Amino acid sequence: MPATKKIFAFDLGAESGRGLIGHFDGERIQLEVLHRFPNGAVATLDTLHWDVLFLYQEMLAALRKARLDHGDLASIGVDTWGVDFALLGRGGMMLGNPRHYRDPHTEGTMEAAFAQVPKLDIFRHTGIQFMRFNTLFQLLAMMRDRSPLLDAAERLLFIPDLFHYWFTGIQVNEYTDASTSQLLDPSTRRWSWDLIRAFKIPERIFGTLVAPGTVLGPLRRGVAEQVGLGGVPVIAPATHDTAAAVAAVPAQGTSWAYISSGTWSLMGAEIAEPLTGEKAHAFNFTNEGGVGNTIRLLKNIMGLWLVQECRRVWERAGTTYTYEALMKMAQEAPSCVSLVNPDDPSFMLPPSMPEAIAAFCRKTGQPIPEGPGPIVRCALESLALKYRWVLERLEELTGKRLDVIHIVGGGSQNTVLCQLAADCCNRPVVAGPVEATAIGNVLTQAIGLGLLKSLDEGRAVVRASVEPITYTPREPGRWEEPYGRLLKYVA
Repeated sequence: MPATKKIFAFDLGAESGRGLIGHFDGERIQLEVLHRFPNGAVATLDTLHWDVLFLYQEMLAALRKARLDHGDLASIGVDTWGVDFALLGRGGMMLGNPRHYRDPHTEGTMEAAFAQVPKLDIFRHTGIQFMRFNTLFQLLAMMRDRSPLLDAAERLLFIPDLFHYWFTGIQVNEYTDASTSQLLDPSTRRWSWDLIRAFKIPERIFGTLVAPGTVLGPLRRGVAEQVGLGGVPVIAPATHDTAAAVAAVPAQGTSWAYISSGTWSLMGAEIAEPLTGEKAHAFNFTNEGGVGNTIRLLKNIMGLWLVQECRRVWERAGTTYTYEALMKMAQEAPSCVSLVNPDDPSFMLPPSMPEAIAAFCRKTGQPIPEGPGPIVRCALESLALKYRWVLERLEELTGKRLDVIHIVGGGSQNTVLCQLAADCCNRPVVAGPVEATAIGNVLTQAIGLGLLKSLDEGRAVVRASVEPITYTPREPGRWEEPYGRLLKYVA
């Protein structure tokens, strides 16, 4: 390549968003964060929404800063979380604000759905784990409530699709994000029309599916003029943040597992074809789309949400702890006194996470952890032991031993959790890159630009660009008894 390319990535998470430039010289990627902005649920009456107009305004500000600081860009692409969506009506107008996946309106929809189409049939059609906020159940909740928005809708766009539409005027559904919806057939990589028709969901709202790396078109003239850029190509990267993060795992071979660690822990293995049989269904695993026609066989685990929510409760009560302070207190607390199932429904959106953890321990006859150190220790050890449960199920489903665990994302900086994961799973843990999602976004755009030929080439770039930290298992035998206790609480 004659010169370093400046590839712009928007990486939006549940708590914050960022605009970054990936400086790519053909061998290495160097990230530069240009703009950060908050994100989160906005409550109106009893409903949680995303403020996508605010996010879009911040994204335009990021592009203006990029133009002032760096001049022309090679391309632009957006990744976000999965499942949530906007509905467009006549003339491409957005109908209402997109619902937040933690909004309670989907409660009870799964049970009603199974009465209409058997649970195993839904899984065989889609290969997706059952979580009440999946797009399928959000749409069924709207149908149950006779939503006028759904009646008027002409197109469904997932959150990254919405921003790409506002940038280009082009309405498409990118494959990796669409694959989280429980409305896509993982074998054909197409919409599951049989399932859509069985539930009588309006077929007109589902659009053209495009692969990660697809060049959508240039910035619309009006947008380009607002931010001072020309007709920069907008590329749909791996728009689902976990798909982008997995693309940036610096692994070689096939005998490895990954954990994309943040608010959620997404733990899985990369496989060639989906597993939609009874065993995968019984374990409630999911088959989501990846870069290069791969399948991400994985399990959602509640993740560092447990710690984040505890920290928020303590802050509201008047005491602010840094994450470093919480980790130090956790290390000093007694080990394995009490354990919880991180994925218990009571932890999804509790009024108080410390009280929810205490209630779980009380219900299961365990000592109640008192104070930040013991509570955080309980959460981290429970997470690490749940990782072992998922690892064992992955090996059973794939029929092979997974020799190493790659932890990427923000949680890879949590040295306590990374060491606990190595200890509990009795596997070396390779931690990093921290910015896996943004790197995966940039890599996929680079593939779309023709700068990289394959996912393997992209991972070689990651290995050349980052220096991960390896955690070696210590005293694995001492985790057998706590793991046996955890099994009592894990379905």
